[in-house]
Amino acid sequence: MGVAAVPGSGKTATLSYLAAQLLAETELADGQEILIVTLVNSAVANFARQVNEYIRDDGLLPGYGYRVRTLHSLANDIVRQKPTVAGLDEQFSIVDERESNEILAAAVDAWVRRFPEAADDYLGPDYVEKGFYRTQKWAEILVDTARNFIKQAKDDLLGPDDALAALERYPGDLPLAQICARIYQDYDQALAYRGAVDFQDLIRLALGVLQKDGDFLAALQQKWVYILEDEAQDSSRLQEDILRLLAGERGNWVRVGDPNQAIFETFTTADPKYLREFISAPGVVGRELPNSGRSARSIQRLANRLIEWSLEHPHHAIRERTPLTPPYIQPTPPGDPQPNPPDDPAAVRLEGESYSATKEAMLVTDSCGHWLEAHPDQTAAILVARNGRGSEIVKFLRQKGIPYVENLNSTSTTRAVVGALARALGYLADPKQAAKLAEVYRVWRRDERESPELVAEIKTVADGLKRIKQVEDLVAPRLSDWLDEALPAETYGELRGQMSEFRDLVGSWLRAAEMPIDQLVLTIAGDIFHDVTDIATAHAAALHLAQLGESHPLMRLPDFAAELYDIAGNRRRFAGLGDDAAQFDPDAHKGKVTVTTLHKAKGLEWDRVYLISVNNYDFPSADPNDSFIGEKWFIRDDLNLSAEALAQLAALRDGSAYNEGFASLAARIDYAAERLRLLFVGITRARRALTITWNTGRGNATEATPLLALRAWWEAERTESLAHEPQR
Repeated sequence: MGVAAVPGSGKTATLSYLAAQLLAETELADGQEILIVTLVNSAVANFARQVNEYIRDDGLLPGYGYRVRTLHSLANDIVRQKPTVAGLDEQFSIVDERESNEILAAAVDAWVRRFPEAADDYLGPDYVEKGFYRTQKWAEILVDTARNFIKQAKDDLLGPDDALAALERYPGDLPLAQICARIYQDYDQALAYRGAVDFQDLIRLALGVLQKDGDFLAALQQKWVYILEDEAQDSSRLQEDILRLLAGERGNWVRVGDPNQAIFETFTTADPKYLREFISAPGVVGRELPNSGRSARSIQRLANRLIEWSLEHPHHAIRERTPLTPPYIQPTPPGDPQPNPPDDPAAVRLEGESYSATKEAMLVTDSCGHWLEAHPDQTAAILVARNGRGSEIVKFLRQKGIPYVENLNSTSTTRAVVGALARALGYLADPKQAAKLAEVYRVWRRDERESPELVAEIKTVADGLKRIKQVEDLVAPRLSDWLDEALPAETYGELRGQMSEFRDLVGSWLRAAEMPIDQLVLTIAGDIFHDVTDIATAHAAALHLAQLGESHPLMRLPDFAAELYDIAGNRRRFAGLGDDAAQFDPDAHKGKVTVTTLHKAKGLEWDRVYLISVNNYDFPSADPNDSFIGEKWFIRDDLNLSAEALAQLAALRDGSAYNEGFASLAARIDYAAERLRLLFVGITRARRALTITWNTGRGNATEATPLLALRAWWEAERTESLAHEPQR
């Protein structure tokens, strides 16, 4: 059975209830289980909790008779049971995303050093002679390009040797594929040297085990007589193939998902078309879950209009891509236990006015603050397209004293603590840099930033530290003492004493720099943090770096500092004290505004939602003036190198022709289609009230085409509705 479910229809609850009903009414043989497969780890516990609640009412034993797995953990279970069939040593390891990225970056760096001139074929004419773009920027984009190439090659069951052999046979020239295949070869060899596989390998190898070992497959088919799959819109072809084999010709396989909420597909191997094709395939019972009690009727009508508009999209290629399709969202029927909130069309606002990014942030945070004051028992969220924009919004909320909670990569409090530690480690890794010493001084006086007078003093001293010609003149004076010159005791007695204390502190850190990284971090934390939460977060950071050091014995202080800088910059996931890694619950934060990305908001809901930055940069429609994140300004001819590399891989696989530039144009269409689905997800997070705004970005962004269309429709609807209201 394939089920297309709309947002808020209760997909998880429905599957959980089905599992509980099967457990209560079906006689499973000894060793048989119901297998529940979902997308992310946070959903595993949620499924188990709901199933247990249902079966407890029937007097059944919680946790017995079913198994909940993510697709990757299921693949890991399969490969772990038959490592030799998969061609692996029994003690094989799995590299996480971070280590995989490091291995890939090293392979790319080695390749770039061997072939520095290769960048010239793809850089724009203004950047060919600039070393920064020929090395660092080229390497950065090549990492992303090679990563996408390797993922797709593994999904196509092509190893690096297979790809290189195909290149030898191909009649034309595929330079990007040649580059990526060589990097793939180095990456694969590095994994083999470690006796390891990556997450993408797990899926490929699990499928291979099932195909090679018929007895093992039959045993699993006998064990898992019912397979229930959630979030099926995010499955790849190989993941679908694994579940199809496990279900077998006579098995029971229920797939539930919403193709309109497929928002993780850009340059991944997943595609919502697989679920759509499954639902309409012969022998599959197709069903819909169209009723949703989440949102007020006006919000549902707006979401449905976006579906209708996408089917009439002015760009033919996007229309053909069918980014959004029925079923349309319907309200719950009378008597349903989850009735829709009362409808108030005035609570839906689509702002057409052009704002700067700063003005938009000010207006939205002000509005949200006033609304929370009037509705302290309800929930609110500001949804952003990128983590960086979320961090900017948090700064405004903090300045205005509006209570908030973050659901970003990490919270601002965590980032501030980690940033302070990063600056300290950064100085210790390069102790002759006066600018880094000045940053450490700011960190040391971080608790005094509330006073304008002290802020001015801190800035003055820090600026003076930046100008020290020899840092040793302060930290370890011999022939001359910087304090005597800059802060003579007769004039700056109190500050002079304070700076002497700072010198002693830095000296103690320099002497401790040879300690194990976790002990060093805890030593620094003990000197600069006084808040219990900050100290706890520092402990978490110390543990994180210690574990990192065990996995990467060659890491040194600059590497540890770089890791903390990535966390502080919201580029790396990290959970400090208070950062909940489990499923986020908006109802636990009533009276506060949640700041979260649209991707993290999926599956969540709030009473009031502000959807911001809906411009033609974050939500492009392949119009001539739109910008695309995948197209870098320093790459010639607006090429999207990841898209071009995948097109060359497809040419290798199929023996088809390759024409440069076509794939970049197609990538615009795919990206625009996915961003339409992301906009749909944002709209359907709102229960009672919704506000959508846009900003000009760096000055040249315009209102996103779908927002313009929705706004025109909504204004016409409101005008017609008001015209039919009885006159008083």
